[in-house]
Amino acid sequence: MAKKAKFSFFSSSSPKSPSLFTSFPASPLNQNFTQSMMEKSVETAESVIRKWDPNTPSFTKIVSLFNHNRKEAKEFIICVRDLRRAMHFLVSQDSQSPKLALAQTLMQIAMTRLEKEFFQILSSNRDKLDPESVSGQSSISSNSEFEDSMRSYDEDEGDNEIKKAGESITQVEKASAVVMSDLKAIAESMISCGYGKECVKIYKRIRKSIVDEGLSLLGIEIYKGSRFHRMDWVTLEHMIKNWIKATKIGVATLFRGEKLLCDHVFSASNSTRESCFYEIANEAATNLFKFPELVAKEKKSHERIFPLMDLQAAISDLWQDIEMIFHFDSVAGVKSQALTSLQKLKVSIHSALTDFESTIQKDSTKALTPGGGIHKLTRSTMSFISSLSEHSCVLSEILADHPLPRNTHLLESYVRSPILEDEQHNHAVSVHFAWLILVLLCKLDTKTEHYKDVSLSYLFLANNLHFIIQTVRSTHLRDLLGYDWLTKHEDKLAAYAGNYEIAAWSNVFMSLPEEPTDLSPEEAKIYFRRFHTAFEEAYMKQSSRVVPDAKLRDKLKVSIAKKLVPEYREFYRKYLPMLGQERNIEILVRFKPDNLENYISDLFHGTPILGSSSFSSSSSSSSWISLGCVAG
Repeated sequence: MAKKAKFSFFSSSSPKSPSLFTSFPASPLNQNFTQSMMEKSVETAESVIRKWDPNTPSFTKIVSLFNHNRKEAKEFIICVRDLRRAMHFLVSQDSQSPKLALAQTLMQIAMTRLEKEFFQILSSNRDKLDPESVSGQSSISSNSEFEDSMRSYDEDEGDNEIKKAGESITQVEKASAVVMSDLKAIAESMISCGYGKECVKIYKRIRKSIVDEGLSLLGIEIYKGSRFHRMDWVTLEHMIKNWIKATKIGVATLFRGEKLLCDHVFSASNSTRESCFYEIANEAATNLFKFPELVAKEKKSHERIFPLMDLQAAISDLWQDIEMIFHFDSVAGVKSQALTSLQKLKVSIHSALTDFESTIQKDSTKALTPGGGIHKLTRSTMSFISSLSEHSCVLSEILADHPLPRNTHLLESYVRSPILEDEQHNHAVSVHFAWLILVLLCKLDTKTEHYKDVSLSYLFLANNLHFIIQTVRSTHLRDLLGYDWLTKHEDKLAAYAGNYEIAAWSNVFMSLPEEPTDLSPEEAKIYFRRFHTAFEEAYMKQSSRVVPDAKLRDKLKVSIAKKLVPEYREFYRKYLPMLGQERNIEILVRFKPDNLENYISDLFHGTPILGSSSFSSSSSSSSWISLGCVAG
């Protein structure tokens, strides 16, 4: 603790005792404030201040004034205030008064004591001044007059001030409020007497160490770009998750608490509280928000887009707090760094989206999906797009600034149109997702060229489009793309299914007479043989086909059965009796109508039939679905 007794209180050469005239001009004198009254104030102050002289060998050298006796602490602060007033008076009225020299000595003693008290309170009450406790004190007025702030030195009156907002607070918050009030009283007293630099120096040193320690405990380190270049993605992704958690606490609690404490303690001086908060928070906060920028500069690929969007969402969610906490001009660099990180993240996220689209277009997988099932590109792409849809708020800001460079008029015509102006951003997301799905559908269409069988191509398209539609229906994509999009693609799915039936089963459908007619036994035998041959060929080929979705599978089976079984049943009923005298009738008429239902029920499971020997006149399969109502 620096000693000030050797320096003149008014000496311009004193580094620790700036002139009262330069820092605090004398106020107009009260006419009734006589010299005798001023000298009496000096005498009264002497008895109180000398008792707590930290340089005397008495017990007060090791005892804290504010912890030992709060009433004496209040009296000490008031004596300092009165001593300052007396000195102003004596300087202006009787600068040669011996009382002025005494007052100067007393003031230096008092400032040394208050400096010591300020340090002790800050050092020994870290638990009561932790950011969470301080944050709970935001309702306490930081603009009360000096005399009002001193009320907290009386326990009952202190309770009244702490509960100004009419809120019930905990004992921890009450203790925190008392400590904050002590610091404020000391700070105001020292600053008013020209000893602000000593007070501020102590405050900055202690509170900055607390902020740095707090961030370190949250896992925040000093970030350097060179380290990021050598870091693997798994480690970096772990750091991102930790950064998001730490930043939410750091901004909402740590920096907010420091800002509130600084504003409260130095409420009497805007420049002082701004300077203090800058020294305490600027470096640490700037480093904190540097992290997302460094991450955004790393290699851009669509697999890394989700952590990037999480980073952007975290900063966006905290932006209101960031603006409120770092509103001083001196800490504008913190907001600037946060904005820079946001912009870099947006660029990186948009690049990842572009990379994703390019990945779809450049997919060169030539391996055919067995049985016309769902292609792995469809699964991976829709999984990625559905995950993207959960981040539509983040993407809306980016895509609004980066519209598709292509003509998207056709897409916009059936993607849900914005209802309100504030939905324009979501509309940009909807159009972009519709575009990505269109890119996927076009790519799938090119893959059908690898199938030599036309019916298999249509089944492949139907399976994949159905998977896409179901993914849209079961995710947030449904709200983004809307009813019209679903309707149009369901119509397209129905067209694919219809084309599949025509390509795969048309020979079977056409093997029976088109119109009711009377056939001779020989003609009937020809039609039976033609039907059986066509059905066997179609069934053997289609038995290896796959429809993974049960509902689509059943729908296709019902559609085929409705077209085939009733007509065959009627033909069978009418012409089988005509062939009753034929030898080996079971070879000629190998299928009963019920057998057809059973065979059709076994379709689309990917279990190929190897030869005609697998067919018999009486199938062991159980009936899949009753079509009696269809047969009529």
